[in-house]
Amino acid sequence: MDLSNLKPATGSTKSRKRIGRGQGSGHGGTSTRGHKGAKSRSGYSDKIGFEGGQMPLYRLLPKFGFKNFNRVEYTGINLDTLEQLSEKFNTKDITIEFLRENKIISKNEKVKILGRGELTNTFNVTVNAISKNAKSAIEAKGGVVTII
Repeated sequence: MDLSNLKPATGSTKSRKRIGRGQGSGHGGTSTRGHKGAKSRSGYSDKIGFEGGQMPLYRLLPKFGFKNFNRVEYTGINLDTLEQLSEKFNTKDITIEFLRENKIISKNEKVKILGRGELTNTFNVTVNAISKNAKSAIEAKGGVVTII
């Protein structure tokens, strides 16, 4: 065996369908596109939401609502999560930089501490926002809350 007599296994390759090359090929005439209609024309592309000329659903339904572009989105972190983080990383200071370094939040996220869970440790927390319950719970344990 050498390179001159290598060939693929039988049945593993197929020749492509050569359309529009005369009636003798079996794919001449309409070139497998059928007769008339948008899909038979050159340059046809399926439009998103097109329903064959029927009024499309997105035009039948009324518009409603709006997006408030001034809204500030916060990532909520609960007290029980803070407890777990402090035990895992052995720290008493929870800051936004600390949360970013440990992949709890992404680069541009703002953080709000929420009040679910019980605290057993003392924390110094520096975040963007905090709920009343969470603030009172942290301060009751002797922690310090700083809002950026």
